[in-house]
Amino acid sequence: MAPPETERLILREMQPEDSAAILAIFADDYARRFYPEMTTESAAGEWIARNCDRYQRDGFGLWAIIDKASGALIGDCGPTWQDIGGPRALEIGYHVAPAWRGRGIALEAARAAIAFGFAATDEKEIGSIVAPDNVASASVARRLHRDMRSYVNARGLERFFFFTRRDQHAST
Repeated sequence: MAPPETERLILREMQPEDSAAILAIFADDYARRFYPEMTTESAAGEWIARNCDRYQRDGFGLWAIIDKASGALIGDCGPTWQDIGGPRALEIGYHVAPAWRGRGIALEAARAAIAFGFAATDEKEIGSIVAPDNVASASVARRLHRDMRSYVNARGLERFFFFTRRDQHAST
């Protein structure tokens, strides 16, 4: 199944030459607070390599978000398998470059990714993991999903898991 497209966005598999653009997504202090490891092109290259492995293994992963109007790589979004303190969960992650935030890009891409996730898998629920102090991501997750529960991750940090059940998604 090919990555989805929206009115304004193309989601496509990341490529090694995307490392500078991927690094730019995490270029500000706010994003680095949640992704402190994303400070070098090497770290961005590892991020891309992990997602390329996911494409091969799972058929999906975080995809590059491309703005149709400009052709610019402006973020990443997609489904990935994550540990949430029990059975693994299909999570919709999203990250948008600082200059593109506040335009509904994350929500638009995430809505396409959740629809893809339900179409490509038989998962009963799909969610998004958010640090309690990540106000921007929580705002997107509240609009994307129907419910929320908290859990403590493997590093002992509290996280919110916003989620939508398959039967809820079909009714939206």
